[in-house]
Amino acid sequence: MTEVLSNISPPPGAVASISDASPVHYIVKIELFSLLAKNSVEKYESGVFEAGGYTWKLVLYPSGNKSRNVKDYISLYLAKVDASSLPLGWEVHVIFRLFLLDQNKDSYLVIQDAAGQERRFHGLKLEWGFDQFIQLSTFNDSRYGFLLEDTCVLGAEVFVRRERSRGKGEVLSMIKQPTAAFKHTWKIENFLKLDEKRQESQTFSSASEKWKILLYPKGKDFGMGTHLSLYLAVDLETLPAGCRLYVDYTLRIVNQVKDRNLDLSGKAKQWFGASRSESGWTRYVSLDYIYQPNNAYVIKGICIIEAEVNVLGISSPF
Repeated sequence: MTEVLSNISPPPGAVASISDASPVHYIVKIELFSLLAKNSVEKYESGVFEAGGYTWKLVLYPSGNKSRNVKDYISLYLAKVDASSLPLGWEVHVIFRLFLLDQNKDSYLVIQDAAGQERRFHGLKLEWGFDQFIQLSTFNDSRYGFLLEDTCVLGAEVFVRRERSRGKGEVLSMIKQPTAAFKHTWKIENFLKLDEKRQESQTFSSASEKWKILLYPKGKDFGMGTHLSLYLAVDLETLPAGCRLYVDYTLRIVNQVKDRNLDLSGKAKQWFGASRSESGWTRYVSLDYIYQPNNAYVIKGICIIEAEVNVLGISSPF
């Protein structure tokens, strides 16, 4: 056993040892190993196994991890599975050992981080291991017994040392290719009979969010008595706690007779959330202007208001 170790250089920052005991958590037997490279299998992921209350898998690069410019070595890693089911703030500290069977002596070469170093797995770092797990020339040399009759056996042991959830934070996810803006049309009858009370459209959906249009027929705040006030509001009951939305939106009052280019349109980009659930214009249009019959914004007592909503980004807490 001493002879084997003396001829094997462990990966940088790691130590090598020999064990007569099989790995307690997972074993992978690969037959016809040489066909992986011949069939251009650059990466192989094992089945999922459980250890320490978490799920894991082995990730093997039979000809080396090319994304890290590894040549002439096998690369082998331990990866966390189903991290999306855990809060983004989680982290688990692990000591793990990766195994390679010496079939000549029925013992395992064990590679692990030096000095019992713990590796921290979390939402932004789901994989740890060794770029240079073992040199291919050594692996292919039958004297070492790692590859016999084109078959090898790998394994893993995973020991969770501690786990915790970090402090509060948030994730901002901008949408690279937003879907087409959702349009909602609100037809208001008896518009001329409305008083100063706030009017609300029916709730409508844009993707997973719900919205409504808010109308103050006689104005609000600095627009009271002189202007119509118009706003877009997010439904906070359907918005996850702490979540904020960055939205590109348009509100318009439709010209019902003339060219649609004469629509009264307001366009803005704004963050919506618990601290600011609505956005719009206190002085959207003067009451004198919208009530003039020749302007065709109110016909037979009917006013039509449209909203277009496009979510560009989402900020979520963890």
